[in-house]
Amino acid sequence: MSHLNNHASDSLCRSTGMDPVSIHDMIALSLSLCQGRQEPKSTGRNSMSKFTRRHALALMASATGAACTSAGGPAVQLGTGSEPLKDLAAAKGIRFGTAMDVREVSDPAYLDIVLRDCAVIVAENEHKMYTIQPTPDAMNWTPGDTLVAFAKANNLGMRGHTLLWQHPQWLPDWINDSDFANASEAEAVLGGYITAVASRDADFIYSWDVVNETIDPETGDIRETSFTRVMGPDVLEFAFRTARAAAPDATLAYNDYMSWEPSHEKHRTGVLRMLERLKRNGAPIDALGIQSHSNDAPPSAFTPTQQKIWRDFVEEAIGMGLDIYLTEFDVNDSMMAPGIVQRDQEIAAFTRDYLDMMFSYRETKDLLMWGLADSHSWLQGFKPREDGIEKRPTLYDSSYRPKLMRDAVAAALKAAPTRA
Repeated sequence: MSHLNNHASDSLCRSTGMDPVSIHDMIALSLSLCQGRQEPKSTGRNSMSKFTRRHALALMASATGAACTSAGGPAVQLGTGSEPLKDLAAAKGIRFGTAMDVREVSDPAYLDIVLRDCAVIVAENEHKMYTIQPTPDAMNWTPGDTLVAFAKANNLGMRGHTLLWQHPQWLPDWINDSDFANASEAEAVLGGYITAVASRDADFIYSWDVVNETIDPETGDIRETSFTRVMGPDVLEFAFRTARAAAPDATLAYNDYMSWEPSHEKHRTGVLRMLERLKRNGAPIDALGIQSHSNDAPPSAFTPTQQKIWRDFVEEAIGMGLDIYLTEFDVNDSMMAPGIVQRDQEIAAFTRDYLDMMFSYRETKDLLMWGLADSHSWLQGFKPREDGIEKRPTLYDSSYRPKLMRDAVAAALKAAPTRA
């Protein structure tokens, strides 16, 4: 994997002969020009400017020589590192944060950017069943407790993720191997687990992803597990009711990775059908968690047509009385060209377009990143690029320097309407 040169942070100024103030002026000029040349757009809630920020990024690139290369390092164009994102978000009634792995609490350099930018955290794996109860006879609380203690010590809020990952690939083997005799037997196991986990920090964790990824994107149906074999789809309602009893003050969410991408039509339809059933049956669900991973399409595919499809989906969920949490945001650059400057510009443009859309709904209350720095992203190992180079899916590079994507998040937060 390629690594950015330690001196690249000065490359923009050196390569252009401009001082930082001049560069900031050029960026401001580019954005003002962009605002003055927007393409025609429709009016009303479904309106959206068509890639105007891409024009701005192109102007910035041409004005500064497009790519700035420090000696011995690849081309890079850094972000400005504006005021803390948590403050920009709080001013609009939004919570900003990131996922954390328990090992990251011993990385001081990474913690600097977490504590600067974040108001909340969520455990990446430490509150999942395969971590807490990998075998039927013991509960492993230490990883999750460590993150909770870290959050409390640093005045961070915390989301809980997840009480039921309703997917056989991510359930412990002992659950998958269980041959429950009837629904009551399955309810005793699942109910006991949810009650133990959700009640443990019920006075601190403000929200739980109760059910995660239960819809099969290939069919739009609820995935089959050892629980559904005896409980059917009622397992979902049971999980929400049990969570409400154990954590009465927490907001309860369904969380999934459906997206605007063309291949996700069945996924979107299945999620809406499942949410309608939960609401119809009176399940205590408060929010839809939209993971916001880009999956199998490049950011450039977020066209006006796809934006309309996505707005329709989001508005149906909001119409059921649900808030929206953006729970796991990152941008997969697998299908993008390898050049760092081009990738960063395209990712930043998509980030601004996507967040402008999502923040236009006052029901969008949370934005959590799935890692703040490229070296901490799950995408490096789980979905590596075919060319083997390092992905750039997050707000900071692997040297913890702010990128254009961070600037895009900051701009979207500043432009967002204030929540009540």
